[in-house]
Amino acid sequence: MSQRSMIIDTDTASDDAVAIIMALRWDDIDVKAITIVSGNVPAQQGAANALYTTELCGSSVPVYLGAEKPLIRPRTHAHWFHGINGLGDVDYPPAKRSLTPGHGVDAMIETIKANPGIILVTLGPLTNVALAVSQAPEIAALVSRCVVMGGAACTIGNVVPAAEYNVWCDPEAARMVFHAGLPIEMVGWELCRGTANALPEDMAHIRSFGTVLGDFAVDSNRRAFEATQKQSGDPGLGLPDPVAMAIALDPAVCTRSSQHYVEVETQSELTRGMTIVDQFDLTTDERNVDLWRQAHATGKISVCWEIDVPRWKAMLFNALR
Repeated sequence: MSQRSMIIDTDTASDDAVAIIMALRWDDIDVKAITIVSGNVPAQQGAANALYTTELCGSSVPVYLGAEKPLIRPRTHAHWFHGINGLGDVDYPPAKRSLTPGHGVDAMIETIKANPGIILVTLGPLTNVALAVSQAPEIAALVSRCVVMGGAACTIGNVVPAAEYNVWCDPEAARMVFHAGLPIEMVGWELCRGTANALPEDMAHIRSFGTVLGDFAVDSNRRAFEATQKQSGDPGLGLPDPVAMAIALDPAVCTRSSQHYVEVETQSELTRGMTIVDQFDLTTDERNVDLWRQAHATGKISVCWEIDVPRWKAMLFNALR
């Protein structure tokens, strides 16, 4: 089986950690690097969490510290959702592994250039990717797929009514990335909701495996489980990053997608970070000539609308056994 190269950009908290496990345990995926960005937790904490997670998997993949703040916004973390340490405030020991020297943005550029056709999976704010494409715009053409866990396609957000956290956290970076010519597949947070939640019976099933990885996945997400139900009234645990990773690993998990122009709101505080999906191609209307010019200069991206829930959950279970 031929190997597919992947780079993961992440603000490693509890659901990111599960996504990393899925990638590291997938047969034909070779994770070349993990780059850390500020988001769910401060970048240093995210790096510590990534090192611990990779160590649990017995992996020596290089982990690089990247951007420690958004491009122009103040730092904002999601401690209320993931806990102060990002892993449900479970007291895990420090990893024995260390960060790989070098900055995450430089590592991203170098890794993409060294592996044409690589898959880029983003699980956090897009600060590192924005910096990388601004410094080396040629890397956009070297990425075969850029699977972005971010945004909310024509639906409610999860941090403010109009926006999903990763895009809201650094909307300027998201806008740069969405206009960089990358082959983006947008996986909005809404795809992990409802029956796509890890339901209580799913978590009991994972616990029944009796594995270190299974117990870690459930325990580290204990705060996120409570927060999911408190915030949205969903029936279980929302795992947006693992859903995005499932699509990155197996594109058939996304059962309905379409190509659209997508803009990111950066000016309004009311709708900051909103991903505006031009579902009906209104930017091509002569009344929207300025929008049309901008949209056509950057091209459409693929928006995922529906997923195969049993397929996604089977992938999750297999990774944690």
